[in-house]
Amino acid sequence: KIKEMEEPVLLSGTDGCGTKVKLAIIMDKHDTIGIDAVAMCVNDIACAGGEPLFFLDYIACGKNYPEKIADIVKGVAEGCLQSEAALIGGETAEHPGLMPEEDYDLAGFAVGVVDKKDMITGENLKPGDVLIGMASTGVPSNGFSLVRKVFEKELNKEGLETYYEELGTTLGEALLAPTRIYVKALKAVKNAGVTVKACSHITGGGFYENVPRMLKDGVRAVIKKDSYQIPPIFGMLAKKGDIEEHMMYNTYNMGIGMVVAVDAADAERAMEAMKSAGDTPYIIGSIEAGEKGVTLC
Repeated sequence: KIKEMEEPVLLSGTDGCGTKVKLAIIMDKHDTIGIDAVAMCVNDIACAGGEPLFFLDYIACGKNYPEKIADIVKGVAEGCLQSEAALIGGETAEHPGLMPEEDYDLAGFAVGVVDKKDMITGENLKPGDVLIGMASTGVPSNGFSLVRKVFEKELNKEGLETYYEELGTTLGEALLAPTRIYVKALKAVKNAGVTVKACSHITGGGFYENVPRMLKDGVRAVIKKDSYQIPPIFGMLAKKGDIEEHMMYNTYNMGIGMVVAVDAADAERAMEAMKSAGDTPYIIGSIEAGEKGVTLC
């Protein structure tokens, strides 16, 4: 891969799963949290135009329960499979006395590569460019402290196993659903000959903090809130926690995990490529002239 590049640039990303881990612990389901750890790192690399090469994980635990660790690593391996990154190693550290026996934390580190000419920088953005949002799954691993506060009374085995009609699943499954990995979708867009002008991975800070990062001075992102279906878990969260709308869009991705800006003429082709990779894209807005920032309307 690197040999064919004119000017290879290495990219790296590191992240954890936030307090989403706590949910995995309560549900005693540890085989998907690793996907979240990988997703948070590789999506950032993909966002810069790169492809991940390899991944390392770090697990800190109060006590090493081998089958639990094996489950966690199984999720990490699945995330690596989905992003075509090699899982080349990791570390499991046992910390008795520092952490309760049942507790653990998981973090990861990824290295990727991009040809300098293919880096996504946002410098060629212009008014009229189209914003495409790719649907996310579940609640990504940021904003979970607020989730835990809102669902305080339900955060037990029984509460999480309760089926909700509006969710179409149990509360636990809706919350623990792993973060979507967009590496293949962005690769498909590139292979379709479409230039991604700017890209934003919607994680901590939601739309208000992440979208402006993809912009250059003099352009503004305008996003239409009704342009796609917001997953019911967010409505439930807002209602139950009495969280106002701005705060929701400033904390969560509201069902859009990745925002991509392309030339209007390329929008259709880009969406076809995303669909071919198994993703669900929506045209969610456009780039306009104005002060750098994001307007949700």
